[in-house]
Amino acid sequence: MNETLSDQAIDQLFLTARSHNGWLEKPVDDGLLKRLYEVLRQGPTANNCNPARFLFVQSEEGKQRMLPALKGANGEKVLAAPVTVIIAIDTQFIEFLPQLFSAYDLAAMLRDDPAAAATIAFRNGSLQGAYLILAARALGLDCGPMSGFDSARLDQEFFPDGRWKSNFLCSLGYGDREKVRPKGPRLSFEQSCVLV
Repeated sequence: MNETLSDQAIDQLFLTARSHNGWLEKPVDDGLLKRLYEVLRQGPTANNCNPARFLFVQSEEGKQRMLPALKGANGEKVLAAPVTVIIAIDTQFIEFLPQLFSAYDLAAMLRDDPAAAATIAFRNGSLQGAYLILAARALGLDCGPMSGFDSARLDQEFFPDGRWKSNFLCSLGYGDREKVRPKGPRLSFEQSCVLV
């Protein structure tokens, strides 16, 4: 039986954790990004499908390539952040299913049903993006998830072969606590949940 995490751990992951828009000028080590992936990849996905792919943009050149696809203030956020991850979906993720899931030939089933494959990819790729946020917070990083961008333009720049498709973005680094906005309200249990 699992033990309940400490209040400090729950705070770090959820209760006091915040979405960051401002960043300290402190780099994120490549080794930490590799550790981040090692942690997040352990999160469950349907049939262990693992459709998410992660492009870590750290260089000034890479950030400049992102700028034309970003909307509103997101360009400033990406330029200031040490790293911005493009969380993408591999449209051909079924190629890896024989390696990842051996219970039955799911790849053959999904090749015959591309709509189901696309749904599985989007749902589970989004889930893996959420694991990235939680794993980053668990490892002491702050996160700034974003969805304000032109995905077709971003994909043309970074994934021109069309295999990977961007889902959302998440900046990573060490947040500037002075630039955090007040925390927004959340819906109550009664507003969001039903017990049957």
